[in-house]
Amino acid sequence: MKHNKLKLLTLWAFALIITTTSFAQNDTTVFNALQKEIKELKQEVKDYRHRFDILEKKIDDNTWFHRLGDVAHIDKVRLASTARWKPKKADDRFADNKLQFYSYVFIPKTVDPNKKYPLMVLPHSGIHADFSTYYLHIVRELMAQEYIVVSAEYRGSTGYGKATYENIDYGGRENDDVLESRNYMIRNYSIVDETRVGVMGWSHGGMIALMQILQQSDMYQCAFAGVPVSDLENRLASHDESYTKYFTVPYHIGESIEENPEEYKRRSPTTYAKNLEKPLMIYTNTNDNDVYVEEVELMIETLRQHGKDFRYKIFEDASGGHGFDRIDSKEATDIRFTVYEFMNEHLNPPKPFKDAQEMRKAAYKFN
Repeated sequence: MKHNKLKLLTLWAFALIITTTSFAQNDTTVFNALQKEIKELKQEVKDYRHRFDILEKKIDDNTWFHRLGDVAHIDKVRLASTARWKPKKADDRFADNKLQFYSYVFIPKTVDPNKKYPLMVLPHSGIHADFSTYYLHIVRELMAQEYIVVSAEYRGSTGYGKATYENIDYGGRENDDVLESRNYMIRNYSIVDETRVGVMGWSHGGMIALMQILQQSDMYQCAFAGVPVSDLENRLASHDESYTKYFTVPYHIGESIEENPEEYKRRSPTTYAKNLEKPLMIYTNTNDNDVYVEEVELMIETLRQHGKDFRYKIFEDASGGHGFDRIDSKEATDIRFTVYEFMNEHLNPPKPFKDAQEMRKAAYKFN
């Protein structure tokens, strides 16, 4: 519905241009004024997307409480991380201010306040997206095993207005936000065991999981990266111009990969493969239509070249493409069970699933 409104407003703006052109040609001052007004109107219409995103976020937040409140204590906290990687304006006197962001906190209702529990850091996917109830069944699965979960709405996330959207730092300081959410939990919740912290994510979240385990090895015991964005050179070469624009806009990198290859290399997990010291598992799928299998294979091969010990599996044409192990089919949940088996080896949750059938019942109430 919101997109239809935007289209109507945009069409109205263009209609105004057409109907006023003949008149404006006779009066340059009026014509220029109308052009300016139309430009401002078009920008206002474009900015409405952020207002609709805020509304959708508020609705989805209520859905979290409605659909997960039976098994989890749910909170949303406001934190501060590092400043923007570069000022929006050269003369910005507040350029060094730490950026604020939100993080979701999920604590199983079954916890004993006198005991300690493992922490799962769960960054969301999407180049501009947010932590939505798309992950609801995954969080239910984690709650059933008595993991505590934190998920940062890192810079660039949607649902928090234009400023947060334009603070995007893909592959850069967004990782600081995720790490700060991890640190916040350890500093403020005595029930969190800092010796049992894992990170897991898919797609862009998988990229962040890689960056966390490769750049902040001391902070985690293990990581799972599902269909992870791994190498920006490879990715940009295989995607169209609309993807490139996410990086070349002035409020982000502002340069293409041809103009500044080192900046893109700095933002790619393959650059840091030599740093792997902790257990890592990677999953990918040959029919992934977003993060192509070749990109993940490049990450796998780079880790091999550095002689790293890790686990991986390349699934052959698994149903669901990019979301093959995040959807709700039995095929997908059976695959997720193997992810938890890996994480549980290193994080020792109080109530690990005995089998995939038990996990299915925990997430969906029936099997």
